[in-house]
Amino acid sequence: MNTPEQHLPARDADAPLCAGAHADPLVRAPAHRHAHGVSSAADRRYLTWALLLLGAFMIAEVIVAIVSGSLALLSDAGHMLSDVGAIAVALGAMRLAARPASGAWTFGWKRAEILSAAGNGITLLVVAGIIAVEAVRRLIRPPEVHGSAVLVVALIGIAINLLVAWLLARANRSSLNVEGAYQHIITDLYGFIATLVAGVVMLVTGWTRADSLASLVVVALMLHAGWRLLRDSGRVLLEGAPPGTSPEEIRAHLLQVEHVHDVHDLHVWTVTSDLPTLSAHVVVDDSCFSDGHAPRLLDEVQACLRGHFDVEHSTFQLEPASHAAHEDGVHGLG
Repeated sequence: MNTPEQHLPARDADAPLCAGAHADPLVRAPAHRHAHGVSSAADRRYLTWALLLLGAFMIAEVIVAIVSGSLALLSDAGHMLSDVGAIAVALGAMRLAARPASGAWTFGWKRAEILSAAGNGITLLVVAGIIAVEAVRRLIRPPEVHGSAVLVVALIGIAINLLVAWLLARANRSSLNVEGAYQHIITDLYGFIATLVAGVVMLVTGWTRADSLASLVVVALMLHAGWRLLRDSGRVLLEGAPPGTSPEEIRAHLLQVEHVHDVHDLHVWTVTSDLPTLSAHVVVDDSCFSDGHAPRLLDEVQACLRGHFDVEHSTFQLEPASHAAHEDGVHGLG
């Protein structure tokens, strides 16, 4: 998965149909395609450098904002504080997610990364609300602002954020956790550009309300990024099917496998970034359990799922057709 709104391909157009009569059920599908070339250790290194750079610059920006009286700089510093917090939480979530499954935690702590992304989204929305209230107040009663200080700090801020964005872009952005930190930085970068424009306007025209308007631009960007993070993390936490994945199409595709009569109790969800998961009850010919074909059929169904829908982690319950009368009810698709 490669974008903020990551999704699984609905169908590999070049893959053969899952018909048992035309394919060797023991032939495995291609290897898991969610792997990427960036190690978790490299991700942590990139985020650590980003954390140090942002932390140092944030302290300097707060000092200049107080001296110059600029809300735009102070709002950027507030946003940068949320950036520092986001990266710190992302680093902590990475360490938790790396813990192996044990005891009651059968999936390990992998969803710590999703909780981190949700926390980043909430932080963006809260900080945006605080800045918006102050920006409106200053639009009504604009204070004295030193445009030269705003301009210089904005230029340095753009350079710092470009460097940090470059670092995070080298990390694994298919992780919603890393993507959350990256969105913080990109939003901050655009905010500094708006602040730079405000600084130029104040120097040329003396119109200090430009400082508050720049703050409102930052607010709009933060609201947009925060909503996207909450939407994507919420979909994972509520165990919705990954974006672009159609459970109906998966069911129809599995029904093409020879000896399969029905597929029900089908569930598709995401444990964490890069870990789509599926479970289903598959009704097959009664003879599959007497002639030893059931294990081969299970291999074929799992290979079909990996090859066409890129779902590596699946659990199937094979049921004889005569068992239908014993089903208490369907709790999923089908």
